[in-house]
Amino acid sequence: MESELPSHVAIIMDGNGRWATSKNLPRKEGHKEGSLAIHRLMDVALKVGLKNISLYAFSTENWKRPISEITAIFELLDNFIAEKLEGIHAKKIRVKHSGSRGKIPSISMRNIDKAIELTKENDALTINFCLNYGGQEEILNAFHSVMKKRSEKKISLLKDVSVEELEAELYTSPLPPVDLLIRTAGEQRISNFLLWQSAYAEIYFTETLWPDFNEESLFLALDWYKNRIRKFGGL
Repeated sequence: MESELPSHVAIIMDGNGRWATSKNLPRKEGHKEGSLAIHRLMDVALKVGLKNISLYAFSTENWKRPISEITAIFELLDNFIAEKLEGIHAKKIRVKHSGSRGKIPSISMRNIDKAIELTKENDALTINFCLNYGGQEEILNAFHSVMKKRSEKKISLLKDVSVEELEAELYTSPLPPVDLLIRTAGEQRISNFLLWQSAYAEIYFTETLWPDFNEESLFLALDWYKNRIRKFGGL
């Protein structure tokens, strides 16, 4: 089955709030349960043999949410790192962050940097947390970075930008393109997530709310992916 596995799975983890509401719980309890689903996912991914997973943890648009919910999300992130980091490292999982560092609380950013530094040599699985992430912003930032480097090296700014040149400046570099994009909770849109990387991704939608996403849920997505015929624009 290994050859049939996607090299990069991206997940829009939707439904935490609806899960909490359905159980008459505060929304923060849905986010807490969602963090447990992330931990379960890591173990299943290792079991299956997946190598790269990107998780849409917090978008650049999520700052519009109530401050109480934003605070709860970052507290959960800090607690997740404090409680799970040593176990993640022991399992040879590498932590990566994709997104803008701006606006992320300083304590949370230090915790993220700690996780990245500790796990940077691990190679069993890469978990890429897309935090304060927006796909359009990422592409713009990558282009500006290319122009800045050209200016510093006195390379013509009029020269066409190559795909490889731009990709090297994306937050996700050097991760491979997304093969399988999963969105939970029934919504059918990609919400500004990994726009460049998902150009030829197979997109799988499930009604399952993210806190309920489990081993069976992942296997259903992988089985669906296995039966897709990928042409990449060809015949």
